Amino acid sequence: MKNKFVKLLGLFSATIVLCTACTKNFDELNTDPTAYNPTNFEPNYLLTTAQLAYTGSFDFSYETWRGNLIYASTLMQQLSTVVGYWAGDKYLLNADYTAAYWIVAYPEQVKPVADLVELTKDKDKYKNLHQIARIMRAMILQRISDLYGDVPYSAAGLGYYSNVYFPVYDKQEIIYKDIIKEYEEAAIALDPAADKPTGDAFYNGKPDQIEKWKKLAYSLMLRAGARLSKIDPATAQATIQKTLGKTMQSNDDNAYLVHDATGGRPTVNRNFQVLQGQPEADYVKWSQKLIDFMKTNNDPRLPVIAELANGDRTAANQKGMPNGYDLSGVAGRDISSAPGYTGMGAYSKPSGLLNKLNAPTFIFTYGEAELLLADAAARFPGGISGIGAASTYYNNGVKAAITYMAPYDAAAAISDGAADAYLTAHPYSAADGLNMINTQYFALTATMFDFYEGWSNWRRSGYPVLTPVVYPGNVTNGTVPRRFPYPLAEANTNPTNYKTAHDAVPGGDLLSGRVWWDKP
Repeated sequence: MKNKFVKLLGLFSATIVLCTACTKNFDELNTDPTAYNPTNFEPNYLLTTAQLAYTGSFDFSYETWRGNLIYASTLMQQLSTVVGYWAGDKYLLNADYTAAYWIVAYPEQVKPVADLVELTKDKDKYKNLHQIARIMRAMILQRISDLYGDVPYSAAGLGYYSNVYFPVYDKQEIIYKDIIKEYEEAAIALDPAADKPTGDAFYNGKPDQIEKWKKLAYSLMLRAGARLSKIDPATAQATIQKTLGKTMQSNDDNAYLVHDATGGRPTVNRNFQVLQGQPEADYVKWSQKLIDFMKTNNDPRLPVIAELANGDRTAANQKGMPNGYDLSGVAGRDISSAPGYTGMGAYSKPSGLLNKLNAPTFIFTYGEAELLLADAAARFPGGISGIGAASTYYNNGVKAAITYMAPYDAAAAISDGAADAYLTAHPYSAADGLNMINTQYFALTATMFDFYEGWSNWRRSGYPVLTPVVYPGNVTNGTVPRRFPYPLAEANTNPTNYKTAHDAVPGGDLLSGRVWWDKP
């Protein structure tokens, strides 16, 4: 059923491109009573559009390639590469690449979801679709804000409705307060007895579709609350407390979109579209940090997620590539200088069980929710009324993170017994709780390829502990980057609001600057 909607969206997107290109009969197209308009347009298409766009650009994974892979994945030492233009691996600044997410997300994600909110407002037939649109809008803009800080939020995507064409950059503190409000209000307003959106590529066809959206909304609210754990502990605790018992309860609640490799370029998995190309297919590997963690702990996920160039998925043979090397031929910098180097083919890459054009993109998982609750229980002992034991949430989260991968491939499924054995061998320790919890979160976001979230959670929690790379010419003085600078184009297109935000960034509008919630 999900594939059906993704295929339809591919055709719909192509139609939009063709129609917007045909300007010869502009007046007729805009006065034709049979043309689409707010009174006859089917808004479910906009939901599918926004959901698919959230997984990556229609334009050959433009911002996914640059933001999620080139930068976030390597900053977190989840992936590693020697490809020269992968600037994140070396803490170098490519301003076009760090701007890519902003440049693509506002027109391809924010605009359709803003239209969806407006077109379904105060319409009983779209009661649930409207609330889902609110959740999607908050989720989309939360990621943009997590990457850049203060960003256009309240007026984002609303130029047609408000005539505001130079939106202010709302303070991230204000953005987060409204995002949390949106998640909660939308979750409360969702009504199982009302409409069941047909354009939903996450949960359509599930008999409990609306209940699952409620759980997703509260899980997203939990994540938003957790983001504030350093900068505003009181709000973090109050927000998390409101989500208790309402978040995802099993892997059956996981939100993901299944891609369609037969629908053409707009409908395939964005990450794997990049990783199957060249030079990525030969020179992008799992990092030494991730593979060493999994090998040391006999992680049952290792032979599922990793393989060598010859297809060998034997756990003992896997080897992660260190970050911060290149193909320059310069001693100490070239990958051949790395300790234990025996050739590129000896380093592990994402396995064929995952690396498929029709693989799912995971949006949020039960494992994430439980690990966030574990973090909250460990971080705020006695501070959140009704919260359970950190060890219980940790066990639930790790087990879920080990056993959730069947949607990639039936052969990627890992048994409950294997997960239980792992937990028995690696019991939760309160003395090292935050490290254990957030290192597992790091491993989970790597395997689900949400490197944006891995980076955000690391900035919030400080775990896992990373040893920064030291590469000649890096722009962060050898520290792991903490935000994306604003797009330089904003200085020309929205100069006054850009300058105000640019000048206010803690630490400067640099890779080494910080967003508001990233308190030192």
